[in-house]
Amino acid sequence: MSARVWGRVRRRVADEGPAAARIAVTVVAAWQTALWLGADQPPVFAAIVPLVALRSDPAAAFSTSLERVGGVVAGVLLGIVVLQWLHPSTAALALVVSLGLALGMVLRAGTSLDVQIAASSLLVLANPSPDAYALDRMWETAAGAAVTVLLAPLLWPPSPRRALTASVRECRLRLTRALAGSVQVLGTGPAAAGDNLDLVLRETGAVRRAGDEARGAERALRFNPLRRRDREEIRDLARRLLLARDLCAAVETLAQEAAAFAGREDLAADVARARRDLPGLAAATVRAVDVALAGGDARAEVAAARSVFAAYAVAVPLPVAVALRRPFHRLLDELDAPSPPAA
Repeated sequence: MSARVWGRVRRRVADEGPAAARIAVTVVAAWQTALWLGADQPPVFAAIVPLVALRSDPAAAFSTSLERVGGVVAGVLLGIVVLQWLHPSTAALALVVSLGLALGMVLRAGTSLDVQIAASSLLVLANPSPDAYALDRMWETAAGAAVTVLLAPLLWPPSPRRALTASVRECRLRLTRALAGSVQVLGTGPAAAGDNLDLVLRETGAVRRAGDEARGAERALRFNPLRRRDREEIRDLARRLLLARDLCAAVETLAQEAAAFAGREDLAADVARARRDLPGLAAATVRAVDVALAGGDARAEVAAARSVFAAYAVAVPLPVAVALRRPFHRLLDELDAPSPPAA
């Protein structure tokens, strides 16, 4: 095994090992707890709950984890109840999946359709002897859920601080890269400008998702006593991610303007004139964005960018330049706005 491959394996083990160990220990604890409580058959479903429900998402609030456990329990119970009336068959499969997806519209652990209930209910049908799992097996599932909820916040809890620090760094790179790229494609052909717009939308989409996920990070600390010492740092990191999310609209607008002017022969001279002085404004704005997202006091950088903005407005009083500098004005306004609450 080469040094590079070995290094990649070691990093992956370091990153994912604690999460795997957390799941394994909780599975064993749930299994043993069900045996202590008197399970007369192997308590498979007690072990299934933590195996399926636990995730390594460090920003997941306790309520989300609880909803996910509830989805596993609901799916298992749905499968057991259906098999009291129907033998394993295509009809039973259709009923279980349909009811599971219907419940997933209501009992969801996020903003999209939750397939956890349907997936968990299929585990019941997949058992070689589903009739052995009668209604008296429900308490085993409940025992597994209780063990999962009790141990998940205590066993090698994922670090929201480490994950959010990496997310902030990535968002800084995505936004500054998107700004610089949109300026570079000004005056080029429609193909290059269109490709840049697609890239910018992917970058801002990732930043928006990071901002949305940051809202749960601080709430998660309320139920994780081992991470409460990080509360202030988590709040600051979440605030920066929300700021990055708010900057996305202006970054997208600049890319859209660059795409709109691409291929316009009637505006080619004006676009070329506007483009000559725009990199200076872009560079000053990127510095302000970078300092703000790094957690520093960006007031001096914002003031410097506004000075460059004013000089650009005087030097290039063209309609094209007005459209191109408008996104920068919005970016600077966002950087000057009061910080949004983290949670």
